[in-house]
Amino acid sequence: MGPGTVPPPKDVGTMRSYLDKMRPEDFGLSADLEFFKTSSPVNGNPTIAYATIYSCDNFSMCMFFLPPTAVIPLHNHPGMTVFSKLLLGTMHITSYDFVDPSISDEATPSNFKLARLVVDSDFTAPCKTCTLYPASGGNMHTFRAITPCAVLDVLGPPYSKEDDRDCTYYRASPYSRISDEFVDRDGERDNDLYLLEEIEVPQELKMMRVLSWIFLSC
Repeated sequence: MGPGTVPPPKDVGTMRSYLDKMRPEDFGLSADLEFFKTSSPVNGNPTIAYATIYSCDNFSMCMFFLPPTAVIPLHNHPGMTVFSKLLLGTMHITSYDFVDPSISDEATPSNFKLARLVVDSDFTAPCKTCTLYPASGGNMHTFRAITPCAVLDVLGPPYSKEDDRDCTYYRASPYSRISDEFVDRDGERDNDLYLLEEIEVPQELKMMRVLSWIFLSC
């Protein structure tokens, strides 16, 4: 699956059906593990652990473990289709898609990109798999853990600096200067528009790669 390639709907449906059936036990995870019994926030900025389950040129599978209050900042998935499955816990997901550049160029400052809010909700496992496409479905998203969480991501193709598929981080601000172009079918203002500013990797982000999630028992 190459960059920007969207799998056929049938293949997407098949993948989602597999992931929807997956449970924590399939990965040796359990709510009885000490990590998932902890409800109190960690002092300071919690460290997010992740493990790569499998990776090749076509796709990668990663597991992320977020303590309460931990945040994966707003970031993109350039040219990728991503299947994201919350296995354990409750988290808040916010996601955006860029607005057609031909529409937004004259309405936004040069260092910002206009985007539309797609999702802004809490999710609790077990729940359906979220699907992000290269240009729709909420390609830019951020996770905030409300309780300890485990998330499985399948990315196709995977991140690759060599192939210009590096992760970019953003800061979102409400777009208050909405022009007459951005109205819905009833003639109302579109209040779901935001300006996304590209930023450096947030200093408060702490990611720790682990080879196994045995640490969850500690």
